[in-house]
Amino acid sequence: MKKHQYMSLAIAYRRASIGLAVGLALSGCAVGPDFKTPEAPATANGSTYTPKPMPAQTAAAKGFAGDAQRFVAGKDIPADWWTVFHSAELDRLVRAAFEHNPSMAGAQAALRQAQENLKAEAGSLLYPSVTGQLGAQREHASAVSTFTPSGEVFNVYSGSLNVSYTLDIFGASRRELEGLRAAVDYQRYQLDATYITLSSNVVLTAIRDASARAQLKATREVLDSQEKELAVIEKQFKVGAIPRSTLLTQRNQVAQTRASIPALEKALAQADHQLSVYVGKLPSESGMPEFELTSLQLPQELPVSLSSNLVRQRPDIRASEALLHEASAQVGVATANQYPQISLTGAYGTQALKTGQFFNGNSAYWSLGAGLTAPIFNAGSLSAKRRAAVAALEQADAQYRTTVLSAFQNVADSLRALDSDASTLKEQVEVESLARESMDLSTQQYRLGGISYLVLLDAERNYQQAHVALVQAQAARYSDTAALFQALGGGWWNEPALADAAAGASGAASEKNN
Repeated sequence: MKKHQYMSLAIAYRRASIGLAVGLALSGCAVGPDFKTPEAPATANGSTYTPKPMPAQTAAAKGFAGDAQRFVAGKDIPADWWTVFHSAELDRLVRAAFEHNPSMAGAQAALRQAQENLKAEAGSLLYPSVTGQLGAQREHASAVSTFTPSGEVFNVYSGSLNVSYTLDIFGASRRELEGLRAAVDYQRYQLDATYITLSSNVVLTAIRDASARAQLKATREVLDSQEKELAVIEKQFKVGAIPRSTLLTQRNQVAQTRASIPALEKALAQADHQLSVYVGKLPSESGMPEFELTSLQLPQELPVSLSSNLVRQRPDIRASEALLHEASAQVGVATANQYPQISLTGAYGTQALKTGQFFNGNSAYWSLGAGLTAPIFNAGSLSAKRRAAVAALEQADAQYRTTVLSAFQNVADSLRALDSDASTLKEQVEVESLARESMDLSTQQYRLGGISYLVLLDAERNYQQAHVALVQAQAARYSDTAALFQALGGGWWNEPALADAAAGASGAASEKNN
């Protein structure tokens, strides 16, 4: 083989070796922990959230809101879950809140901000920095530099293109971008959480509004009955048929019932004001619907998601996981900062004393350079920063586990509340029925002179309390139902816009973990 062939092979070998070395440097393993999605908590049964298994369905009661509700394991949750109450006014109100509530706009803006921050940092970390410069200046050189008695006055024209790039050998840039992607994921799940929280707040406030209105109506009915009774007693007192103490007792009872009305009116007004704010209106603006419990339908089937799916459905858990991921990436950044950094620079330009000579070959200049920066002594600051990042990771892990525990508690509390409040309503229906029967009987006996007025008054008081308690028990079943949907995640994954965004987040996370 001829000499020039050997030389060609040697040159080719060196070029290949350099290319391979650069490729290995650019694709080197990133230091620090590789984030893995935490495992879902293991339970004895996939749909068990409580120590004792839940019954197949709740108790049933007579009358309004007394239907039994069945627990359906694994049943999916619709994105517009509030429509299970079959109220067109409630549906319009929730959708108006999505459109006009500032919290939704704020969450969307926060997500866009995180996405733009990621784009900005990705451009500076992944790609070389290229800058161009043009300049012109007029100088008076000193006599020493020009070797003339008075120096010279001349123009200098320059143009240059500068390139710089830091090799990401130990993955500092990749870990930084990984943390920024996690920050985007966090804001994305915060948007999902806002969707659920806002819809739940509107529904629960509407139920509270309806409950206050129903309690107010029941109290006014009792007051009306008491006032009619008072009118009869006053006539009896005028003819001397009853003592003054009986009249004063009845007046006191009427006054106590009247005194309870302002508190109910206050609760009703506050619920109306809150609904106005949820849809982005001032409380003084009109046009808010007046909800009635009887206009809401109690769903007879309730979803119970598998416990393994809950950590994927709850956006607060997903957001906490994103913070955990971000903290893990920061450990990698702090670790990589302890290793040397290699930077490459290059420049090409031209410099001339006259514009006509600007593109003259003799005016051109270029440079190539490489630099190595390594920490030698920093008084332990880099090690301390890494230990701080590890502590932050441990804190994020603890917060994640706390969020998971709270989520499972929310579901368990909601399930038990549904079962317990259904039983309470069943008993309260019986209590109210007996109290009404007792009051009617006492009224008849009193008019016939068979019992004292104090016995009648006690029966009326018992009925009043039982009647209001019945309304509260009926409203509790609606509130418990809404709370369960919220605790299970609210079905945001079935909302196309939110589901697509979450799919993008999951895809990015999967790509980072591979």
